[in-house]
Amino acid sequence: MRRSGVLRWAATAVAVAVAIVFGTIQAASFALNASAAVPGALPRRVPIAFGLRVYRALARVAPAPYVETTLARYALARGRLDAAEAHAALLPPTPVRDALLADIARARGQAALALEYDLAAPDAGAVQRAADALAMRDPRAAYRLEAELAVRLMRLATHPDELAGAYWRMGVDANRVATRAHVASERRRWSMRALRRFDAATALAPLDGKYLLAQANQAVALGKLDDARRAFAQALAADPASADALAGLGVVALRRGDRARAQRSLRAARRLDPRSGMVRALERDLRTPP
Repeated sequence: MRRSGVLRWAATAVAVAVAIVFGTIQAASFALNASAAVPGALPRRVPIAFGLRVYRALARVAPAPYVETTLARYALARGRLDAAEAHAALLPPTPVRDALLADIARARGQAALALEYDLAAPDAGAVQRAADALAMRDPRAAYRLEAELAVRLMRLATHPDELAGAYWRMGVDANRVATRAHVASERRRWSMRALRRFDAATALAPLDGKYLLAQANQAVALGKLDDARRAFAQALAADPASADALAGLGVVALRRGDRARAQRSLRAARRLDPRSGMVRALERDLRTPP
């Protein structure tokens, strides 16, 4: 009995010690992340100096990625970029480290270096913002950047939605290149490339109306009416309230010479949304004499 009592006491003491340690770390985390808490909340009541002492002690005696990440983020938020980089350098080569180094490079005004780290992470949102900034003045460069992002995302195989978005943006950029091309064969080549990218986006996200409509409209522009009809019908099945998809079916019918069907599609689409872009396009087409 005496031995079992001692064991129970020892187990209780260990449990209490563990609870104190974890409670201390939690309180320190509250302090270092207090800026994200609402005013008056518990995290804002824990002194930041306390949090720093705890985390710096952990970094000395029990270094761990979450410790270095927290200290790096804290230093970065306060503009101490060298300290932030020093902590980030101690992290293993993971997307977390690359994202941190990207933020540090951006804070230093090193946009090209930040983009390299964004691609390494990969941070799809950051890369896409950079591609959007490029797209209007150099759509080919934007296309290449999105293509590099797509390759990184494919290697991970864990970001199908982001990969679909990258393919869709590549299609948009390919169309921008096509509209600037002076040679018909080059316009056709880039337009076909856009269609392939939209096809890839819909293969990954078959219920996304934006991708399906882009695919359908591109097929119409290229005269691939069977493909266009199939994509518009798929978009309408995914969203029966899509005036764009319904009017798109009318566009296909009109291209095939069936004005009566096109008129029926237009009336039905108008009831759904008279301001739809596809509704207006079909109205214009129908005003043109056969």
